[in-house]
Amino acid sequence: MTLGDTATAAPARQRHRPHIHSATRRTPPGVFAVRFDNVGLIVAAFFTSVSLLPSLLPRGAIVQGLASGVTFMVCYGAGTSGHALWRFLGIPTLRRRARLIVGASASLAAALTLAGAVWQFVGWQNEIRQSFGMPELRPDVWPAVVGVALAVAVVVVVVSRALRLLFRTVDNWLDRYLPRRLAVTLATTALLLLLWLVVSGLLVRGFFTAANAVFSAADRGDKPGVVQPQVPTRSGSPDSAVAWESMGRQGRAFVSTAPTVDELNAVSGGGALEPIRVYVGLRSAQTLQDRADLLLEELQRTGAFDRDVLVIATTTGTGWLDSRGVHPVEYLWNGNTAVAGVQYSYLPSWISLLADQEAVKQTSTTVFRTIYDYWSQLPENGRPALYLYGLSLGSLGVEAVLGNIDILNESIDGALMVGPPFVNPLHRELEAARQEGTPPWQPVVSDGRTVRFATEQGGLDTPAGPWGPTRLIYLQYGSDPVVFFDPNLAWTEPAWLKDGQRAPDVSDRMTWFPVVTMWQTLLDLLAAQSVPEGYGHVYSVRANLTSWAALTQPPGWSEAKTRVLGDFIETRLVEHKSLIDQLSE
Repeated sequence: MTLGDTATAAPARQRHRPHIHSATRRTPPGVFAVRFDNVGLIVAAFFTSVSLLPSLLPRGAIVQGLASGVTFMVCYGAGTSGHALWRFLGIPTLRRRARLIVGASASLAAALTLAGAVWQFVGWQNEIRQSFGMPELRPDVWPAVVGVALAVAVVVVVVSRALRLLFRTVDNWLDRYLPRRLAVTLATTALLLLLWLVVSGLLVRGFFTAANAVFSAADRGDKPGVVQPQVPTRSGSPDSAVAWESMGRQGRAFVSTAPTVDELNAVSGGGALEPIRVYVGLRSAQTLQDRADLLLEELQRTGAFDRDVLVIATTTGTGWLDSRGVHPVEYLWNGNTAVAGVQYSYLPSWISLLADQEAVKQTSTTVFRTIYDYWSQLPENGRPALYLYGLSLGSLGVEAVLGNIDILNESIDGALMVGPPFVNPLHRELEAARQEGTPPWQPVVSDGRTVRFATEQGGLDTPAGPWGPTRLIYLQYGSDPVVFFDPNLAWTEPAWLKDGQRAPDVSDRMTWFPVVTMWQTLLDLLAAQSVPEGYGHVYSVRANLTSWAALTQPPGWSEAKTRVLGDFIETRLVEHKSLIDQLSE
């Protein structure tokens, strides 16, 4: 072979390089392979120890296992991905001896941190439980925590490795025809887009469709103790235009559990009226406007516009109206009240929060406009005071009304919004606009002339300045994750965790960490109604009663009367506790 032959052969060998390159591709690891990345394990161990720190609410074994299992695997994945990206970009690493020393030191630090958190976890949780009046955890909770965490970890490992296998299979196939980095980029982008379309389309729609089918079937049933009312002041009675069967599970419960005249007289000493409760279910009429018109017809039939107080209540997802929120106003006014509600969904609020935000807004505004147009035509001295009420997602509906009317020109007397969820835009704006020095869990806005914030401990007398004729009240607890959850918790420390801004029912040991605090607070949402009254998302009779008294201002009312009435209502609801618990969401 001549020198010329050698010179012309080189390009020929160069043309075969794609084949040589493809032969060096990495074989995708097996889904069940027992192989872990050391950097990922160190990152996961550290953040798992953080997941054991207290959050807004006490956590039991299952919730803690879920929190730690997901935290471990997500942070392991983040650490492993970061390590892989480092290698992929060809960034220099420590030399062998230095790498060994740093790795051993980091592993020891992570292990000691995790061991310390495990040792203190039960004590941390019991501190919160004691302050909430809940039974203490015992150290034997750990087998359940570890068991749930391992189960979650296994599921996450299998799913993530299956996805990784899919990604590497596709990018290795593209690697035959494209440069390595371009193949990885195209494969990752295409598969992420495909997964997003599958999850956001097929899976999400399927979930909502299945949930609606399940809960609409449950809506037809009743719990023991719910009976059809016979008095004409209730929807669903023989005199009502609303069929009993059409009202839904929560609507039937609402109209059948009102206080009796005898119970009202036991507090007031006499002169009580039968409280008016009207309700329209999703099955009561075909369209939203038809349901609103039917509700107005029921209000007219029952004589609601002749009462002293009319409350338009926006329900939660399933149509629930909380007895702890409705009973107080009826007792305050000795039954001289009318409370009206319309169902807009079959889904519980934690699903409705995702699926029914527009439904609650449209229902609330349509119902309000229908009733308001009639009410506003009545003589001012001959019509009831008009109030809005909403708990949880229902408060979003109240905000929709407040945002669609000019309160100066179309005056209402006030609104009570209890446990406003984090999606409420007006609530977020007011919190952001709070006066300097006031905490986010009880902000002061515009010297409290229109809007004030209440807690379990009160607070409606702060500030001491004048409170106008139209009064808006937010009742919220600092420990309520429904109020204070925010996706931005993943990246930003919230004001409600900073020194001097922390509510009295939030643990001093709760500390913000990126991602983990957001995940902990998200899990707290699941337990928000599993705590005693006065904490989380369980708003007490006394807090509701104090808010209604300040909002409606009954003649001759006093704080002493509030204490006596609070004791009476609590006793009555305790006697009916099993039924009340069954009827809640």
